Amino acid sequence: MLPFNGSCFSPPSFLLIGIPGLETLHIWISIPFCSMYIITILGNGSILFVIKTEPSLHEPMFYFLAMLATIDLVLSTSTMPKLLSIFWFRYREIGFHACLLQMFVVHFFSTIESGIFLAMALDRYIAICHPLRHKTILTNAIVAKIGLAATIRGVVYISPLILLVRQYGYYRTHVIPHSYCEHMAVVLLVCGDLTVSSLYGLTVGFLVLLVDSLFIVLSYIMILRAVLKLASADARLKTFSTCVSHVCAILAFYVPIAASSLTHRFGHNVSPYIHILMANFYLLVPPMLNPIVYGVRTKRIRHRVLKMLRRGPSQSCEAGEGQCKGLLRA
Repeated sequence: MLPFNGSCFSPPSFLLIGIPGLETLHIWISIPFCSMYIITILGNGSILFVIKTEPSLHEPMFYFLAMLATIDLVLSTSTMPKLLSIFWFRYREIGFHACLLQMFVVHFFSTIESGIFLAMALDRYIAICHPLRHKTILTNAIVAKIGLAATIRGVVYISPLILLVRQYGYYRTHVIPHSYCEHMAVVLLVCGDLTVSSLYGLTVGFLVLLVDSLFIVLSYIMILRAVLKLASADARLKTFSTCVSHVCAILAFYVPIAASSLTHRFGHNVSPYIHILMANFYLLVPPMLNPIVYGVRTKRIRHRVLKMLRRGPSQSCEAGEGQCKGLLRA
């Protein structure tokens, strides 16, 4: 460690506290956290498997859902194994560069997820407002380009955030009062002027959360106008019901992350453990709920899962029956 100005130093690693103020309850807290993580892995893994193996689900809505499931798996896995090691084994140390990597992964994939939700809102808008042109507008190539654009936007937005943190060489302490390397939790330990990092973090939050959510709201306003023009109440209800799962997933994502961001920046009188719990909830709860919401609300996924559960291993192939026989002969 290199001393700087008598009280600051350059740490080779950091120590994550976990949930400050609730250290004595870490073992008990780990039970729901671990349970949610297991549900997240099983749920999103099942969604990916069903979409991959069912040819009828190879269309834009389900491609976006597959992207969402992949992002949720990465987001939860980027923090939960380390958090559980803190809870169970008190292994709090994380290397400096590993901390920066975790910070990048969390914020990068959160940014991509917001972009995918926006893309899914666009898909619902085209499907309802321009149904005859849906397949010609949202082709597989366009879906791939949208996913690539969301990824590039994440790199452009988040890379400077990490580079700004990396340029700070000296810290007041190497103890991070958090359960993972969240941006502001690390920046607040820095010796030096934090104005640029704080302003850039606020700007990215504004561009991602407010702008994306604004366009999503506008999409649903136009969807609602189109639905209200339908002749019968049954048609209106049936059409809008196709959006319910997406709306639930959006609320599960944006509400916790917005509450966490606002509380972290402006809730100075809120207990530290509330900050940490909220920050963990937005990385755990949406990834856990998304496959449940889409599995229950999306009829085609629900029927496919139920069909898989009802039949035996020997009947696991439907469209690829010849391939199954070939495997059995091998």
